[in-house]
Amino acid sequence: MTESITLALQHVRQRLADAERVAGRPAGSAQLLAVSKTFPAADVQQAYLAGQRAFGENYVQELQQKCAELAALDIEWHFIGPLQSNKTRPVAELAHWVHSVERLKIAERLSAQRPEALPPLNVCIQVNVSGEASKSGCAPEQALELARAVAALPRLALRGLMCIPEPTEDAARLAAQFALLRRLQQQLAAEGLALDTLSMGMSADLAVAVAEGATMVRIGTAIFGSRHYH
Repeated sequence: MTESITLALQHVRQRLADAERVAGRPAGSAQLLAVSKTFPAADVQQAYLAGQRAFGENYVQELQQKCAELAALDIEWHFIGPLQSNKTRPVAELAHWVHSVERLKIAERLSAQRPEALPPLNVCIQVNVSGEASKSGCAPEQALELARAVAALPRLALRGLMCIPEPTEDAARLAAQFALLRRLQQQLAAEGLALDTLSMGMSADLAVAVAEGATMVRIGTAIFGSRHYH
C-alpha cells in the first residue's frame, strides 16, 4: 500500500501541473492539500515521506489523534469539515488552517481559543455556491459582511474562501460555481479585503477548479484510495 500512495501522489502532482499549464498559470500556483480523513496515521506518514506537508482533516477527534501520533513530523494541518461551536477548542489549538468558517460564532470561538503562543490561525470562509440545502457554507450574498467581521477578529488571519460544488459531472455547471467563488474573492478585494486563497477542487474536478483560479485543491481519494467509513 505504501508504494501506491507514493505513486498516487506523483500522479496527482502531475495532474495538478498539467491543469496549471492548460490554464496558463504558473507552475506551483495551486497548492495540493492531501485530505487524509478516515485514513490511518501510517498513510499520512507515507505521504509525508513522499514530500507532502499539508494535510486536511474533517473530524475533530481524528485531527486530535493524528496530531498526537505524528507530532514528530512537520505537518501543516488543515481542518476542512463542518465545525460545531462546542468543538472549536481542539481545532483552535492544533490546526494551522480552518477552511470551513460559515458563521461568525465559529470564528469568534476560534479567535478566543487560539493560544497566544501560536501564530494567527489561517481561516477561509465557506460559501455555499450551489445553493443546495444540504451544503454547509454562508450564502454568497452574506460573504462580504461575514468576511469583514472575521477579518476584524484577533488571533485569526482571514486568507480566503472555500466551496464544495454540487456533485455533478457537468463541467460547465462546476465551472460556474467555482467562478462564483472567484468573483466573490474579487468583490472582497475591491472592498479592501485582499485574500490570497481559493480553496476549491477535489479529486474529480481538479482541472476545472484550477482553470477557474483555485489556489488550493483538496485531494483525498486520488491519493489514498476509496474511503472506508466506520
